[in-house]
Order: sequence, then C-alpha cells, then structure tokens
Amino acid sequence: MGKVEDKIKELKERETKLLEMGGSKLVAKHKEKGKLTARERLKHFFDKGTFREIDMFVEHRCVNFGMEKVSIASDGVITGHGLVDGRPVFAFAQDFTSRAGSLGEMHAKKICKVMDMALRAGTPFVGMNDSGGARIQEGVDALSGYGQIFYRNSVASGVIPQISAIMGPTAGGAVYSPAMTDYIFMVKNTGYMFITGPEVIKSVTGEEINFEDLGGAMAHNQKSGVAQFACENDQDCLDRIKQLLSYLPSNNMEDPPIANTGDNPKRTDPNLDKIIPDSPNQSYDMKEVIRSVVDNGEFFEPHEFFAPNIIICFARLNGRSIGIIANQPTVMAGCLDINSSDKASRFIRFCDAFNIPMLTIADVPGYLPGSNQEWGGIIRHGAKLLWTYSEATVPKLLLVTRKDYGGSYLAMCSKDLGADMAFAWPTAEIAVMGAAGAANVIHRKEIKAADDPKAKRQEKIKEYEELFSNPYCAASRGYIDAIIQPSHSRPRLIEALETMCTKRELRPPKKHGNIPL
Repeated sequence: MGKVEDKIKELKERETKLLEMGGSKLVAKHKEKGKLTARERLKHFFDKGTFREIDMFVEHRCVNFGMEKVSIASDGVITGHGLVDGRPVFAFAQDFTSRAGSLGEMHAKKICKVMDMALRAGTPFVGMNDSGGARIQEGVDALSGYGQIFYRNSVASGVIPQISAIMGPTAGGAVYSPAMTDYIFMVKNTGYMFITGPEVIKSVTGEEINFEDLGGAMAHNQKSGVAQFACENDQDCLDRIKQLLSYLPSNNMEDPPIANTGDNPKRTDPNLDKIIPDSPNQSYDMKEVIRSVVDNGEFFEPHEFFAPNIIICFARLNGRSIGIIANQPTVMAGCLDINSSDKASRFIRFCDAFNIPMLTIADVPGYLPGSNQEWGGIIRHGAKLLWTYSEATVPKLLLVTRKDYGGSYLAMCSKDLGADMAFAWPTAEIAVMGAAGAANVIHRKEIKAADDPKAKRQEKIKEYEELFSNPYCAASRGYIDAIIQPSHSRPRLIEALETMCTKRELRPPKKHGNIPL
C-alpha cells in the first residue's frame, strides 16, 4: 500500500471515530429519551445526500481542569450546509452525547463560521440546540463565544431567515441566541429554555417547579410567547421548519418562492355570505374565513397558543406567499391587548423584512380595557402595531368583515397606515365606537331629558347605526376602495395582490427609527 493509500485510510479512520460522537453508550442513552442524534437530525432535515459537513476535525484548546486529556468529538457541534427542497441552507446541530454539547471557544467559532457563510451566501440559517450550556472549564472564552454568536444574530437579522430548534436543554446564556432569531420551534418534553433552572430557583426563592412547567414547549408557546411552535418530536420539529422555509425567500433581496397550488384563483365561496351572525354579540371563527380565501384552505400558523385573540399565519394566494394578520372574534371578541399587539407587530416586521405581502382581516371592537392593561403599557405596546404597519413597505391589503372601531381600526392597517387596497364586506361597521356607546356620549342630555329614556336611547342607537354602523360612510370618503360580496373575497384579493406585487415605496433615509419597544 502506497503513501497516498495510507493517508486516505487515516482520513477514513479519523472520520469513523468522529462519526461515533460521544460513543455508543452515550448515544444509546440519548436515543432512549426519544431524541435523534445531532447527525440524524441533520440527515432528516436536509435533502437526501446533500449535507456537507464543515470543521469536522475542530478540537477544543482548553488546558484547565485536566481538559487537555479530554477529547470531544467535533467539539460538540456538527456544522455544515445542504439543500432543503432544493434550496441551500446552512445549519448547526449541537451534539449532547459529546460533553453535553457544551459551548466552548472552538464550538462557538464553528457556529460563527457557518453563520458568516450563510450571510455571505444569502441563505437561511437553522440552529438545532441541545446543550448543557457554557463549558465552565473554558471560563470567559465560552462567554465570548456566546457574545460572538449574539452579534451575528443581530447583523443577520432581516437579511437571512434565522430559525432555532430547541431539541434539548437550552439554559442561561444559551437562550438568548434563539431569542434573537426569527422563529423558535420547541420539542415537547425534551426541549427546555430558561435563564435559571428549577434548582437555582428553589435555592433563591423557595419556589418548587419542574423543567416542563418552567421552560417547556407549552410554557413558552402559551404563557411567555418566547417560542412560536410546539412540536411532538424531533422529526415533527424538523418537518415543520421545512414547511416554514417553503413560504420564505432565501434572503431580503429575493421575493418569496411562487408555488403551483392548483387552486382556482376565480373560486368563490357562498358560505362566506352566511358566516357573519345577525347579532353583533355573536362570534364566528375567523380561521374559516382564512381557509376559504387562501389556496387549498392551507395556512401555517406561528404562535397558535399565544394571544389567540389575534391570528398570524403564512398562506398563499394564487401561489404567492402572504402573511395574514386577523382578529379572532371567538377569543376576547377579537380585542387587541398587550400580547396580541406584540405578537402581530413582530410578524409584520418579519414579513416586511423578507418581502412577503400582507393581508389584514379586521373584526375588532377595540383595545382591551382595564387597569392591568393600562399599567402593563397597552399604550406603548399598542403603538407597536401602528408603528410596524406604517413602517412596512410591502404590498398591504385590508379586508374588514365586521366591527372596526376607533384606534383599533387604525391599528389594523387602515388606509392612513398604508393599506394599498382596502375592501369591506357589507356587514362591516367602521366608526369611532359602537352605536350604543356613541349614542350615550352624543345624546346624553337628550336621553336623560326624555319621557322614556330607554326608548329614546334605542332610537338614537338606531340612528347612529344607520349613519355609521356600515361601510358606506368610510367608502364615501375613500377610506374603503370597494365594498365586496363576501363570497367573492378570494378572487378580489388575488387580483389586488397581483396588481400590487410590483409595488415600490421609498422612505426618507435614516439609520433606523425608535420603535416603542
């Protein structure tokens, strides 16, 4: 055997050793928890045979606490690139079987390298997190590694899609990089995020709480709003990330991909003509409206469990990706509050950053009243909606189905905030406030002085409804471009989107605005 053959043999032996990761015992223990290994995750995520690893042979350089005698396969993280549905994507997957996937200097450098490559190439970046946190033996070098990743998250934000999968423990400083990315997918019962774990909390505050309740998938999907998706297992998590990517461009200089969905753009739906209840106090499911309008009734919903009084989702109209923001009358009557304002505002900014047109479907009685909302800063949080809609330059369509009152009318992408085309159903009520409240304010003295105050109040309510509880006053002023039959919503929206998809809008040059965070 010649020298070249010897060298090739050595390469294969070294690769084989590294492919064993933390060794058969630790790999078996890892898989007993129902988890895929880091390499299995990457294999499942990328198109068959397309993943190419980078920095397989990187080793740590720590010599403290006997670490010079410790070998960590690929320094606990697998990095590289491949194709997802034929499009290039960069990714890393932390290997919990190799020193608990702890992050040290070289581990971080590997992640930073592929982040830099993704940014230069203009491709999405996906992080599969499964780590015990900072490698304590490396001290400030580990902290520096986190800082370098955070910095790159900020630089890449709005340039390439950044997606985080929480597939194991993610604690302390490790939680902040996912929080700086665009979307967080968490695996139920195995993925956790928290600044301080249950043991530290108990020792400091005396509170007893388990991992799942403190920082599990549903805790962050339902209570904190930190995560946008709760997944059943590793495979489900990776499949749903691929589904999200299908709606997104690779970077901010591209338009989203157009898909052939096979759904007729001229399709109408008579059921929409009957969906609005006769009583203004009755609700209906806004998701039925969305399903009727979009291609094949399919939409992909982030934040399904958080602030459900507003719906945000990706869908397609005649094959084009759109972002939908819609009030949900079945929850809190569709009122806007602190959490729904934050949820919608971040989604609006994401869509605008990545050239995804937006459809807003409004049925909103107002902002949620109450001292808790006021003291929690509803003014500041509510202003985010006004800000983000005004800031967005992508095509913006508005459809008003029923109530659209006061400040919340403005906050749901009114013409004044830049809606390019605004439609209303005949059932729409566009006014400063509801008829009952308006009659009480405008005709207070007259009602009080009447022989029959109750009858007079009903008379004035009906008078106000005839004047303003309809879309015609707004349409007469040009605030609504067209009043349309509900069943014809899909074709009208598709025509509007096709017309506005070439929209270009310039704003005054500035570094950035000061959003009311």
